[in-house]
Amino acid sequence: MRIGVVTGIPGVGKTTVLSAASEILKSRNTPFSIVNYGSYMLNLALSMKYVEDRDSIRKLPLSKQRDLQFEAARRIVEDASNLGEKGVVLVDTHAVIRTPNGYLPGLPKHVVEILSPYVIFLIESTPENILSRQRNDTARARQDYADLEVIREAIWFARMAAMSSAVLSGSAVKIVENVEGDPSTAAKVVVDIMMGT
Repeated sequence: MRIGVVTGIPGVGKTTVLSAASEILKSRNTPFSIVNYGSYMLNLALSMKYVEDRDSIRKLPLSKQRDLQFEAARRIVEDASNLGEKGVVLVDTHAVIRTPNGYLPGLPKHVVEILSPYVIFLIESTPENILSRQRNDTARARQDYADLEVIREAIWFARMAAMSSAVLSGSAVKIVENVEGDPSTAAKVVVDIMMGT
């Protein structure tokens, strides 16, 4: 089984790219799983009564966020273990999380060692496109990313964090442009790399 970590700042279109990747993997009859790291963390945080919604996780004390990260990674690997040798696991997450205390690495040493990703993908788009997508996504509250300078800073931190995580795991890092209106192109890049084609 190969694990690919698919990162990008809020509003870049990761979920849309991963939906297109799912269709490509199905068409190739590849056993796969696409999981959302934040959902694993949210379910844990809700069960422990730490939070009431997803966006509150990054406001928790750093020690609680670290514990949630570790346990989420362990459960993702455990849940994906039945895919077999040719299985592909794509983990939807963030390379960095902007918190009131600064940027928290989304793939710190204790997490990246458990996931041991084959590739860390950075889904990117222009800051203007990201801001526009965020404003159109009424399902999430992202006021702390609602500024072009903050988005540029977050992209910069995400690149550095991804490379730092790759050093710890021996993973490759691939920047994939999510062109507005064409997520299938980015999805094909992700799937081709994961399948070695």
